[in-house]
Amino acid sequence: MSSKLNALYTQLPPGTPMTSKDLAGLGISADLAVHYVRAGWLTRLGRGVFCRPNDPLTLGLCLLLLQRKFEGLHVGGKSVLDWYGVRQYALQKPVLHLYGLAAARLPGWFTERFPANYHRKRLFDEQPGALLHVGEFREHDGSGGPKVSGPERALLELLSEVGVCQPLQEARELVEGSHGLRADVLQELLRCCTSVKTVRLCLQLGREVSMPWVEKLDPATLPTGSNRPWVSQSTDGLLVLKP
Repeated sequence: MSSKLNALYTQLPPGTPMTSKDLAGLGISADLAVHYVRAGWLTRLGRGVFCRPNDPLTLGLCLLLLQRKFEGLHVGGKSVLDWYGVRQYALQKPVLHLYGLAAARLPGWFTERFPANYHRKRLFDEQPGALLHVGEFREHDGSGGPKVSGPERALLELLSEVGVCQPLQEARELVEGSHGLRADVLQELLRCCTSVKTVRLCLQLGREVSMPWVEKLDPATLPTGSNRPWVSQSTDGLLVLKP
């Protein structure tokens, strides 16, 4: 037992949440895990999820665990824009915006430590195992971290929420700070975007605030829908997007 307990405390990085399968890989059976919990050598976070006592969980390691469970899970939208310095102001307790392809409910042990919203969204025509412009967030030591959207994808994810849970004025102000976005990446993403509203809103706000990337886009090749205005009642009032 001592060798298994030693493995539990030495073979995993600090702040790591562990599933029952992870424990089994260390030679710790379900019955032994129960014994460890009762003895205070292991803390049960939720069904089939554990951590070491007095070992604060690390966000990146928790996200890696969730990505094993939820298809297409990644950090995106406003959270990624903030990480890239595109923000209105620094929030003391920012809410983490997570996106995925399947219906899912974030576990309580995660949201209690890291306030987060989950958005189920298929915004692009893409393969689940090869999301467009989603990559690993590199940790300070160079190791692979959780999956995150590139800033261009994050902007479109944010715009897709306008009229639902994202205020239009805030979206406009964030677009104003997006000078460094890559027009070729935006063009690729917009071409594959399944939301006419998001495509039109990106073009419209980009023009309104004179972003340098908007002049490099080719609207004729983008899915902007019919020649009629796109109209929707939103929390900000009537949202009208011209073709």
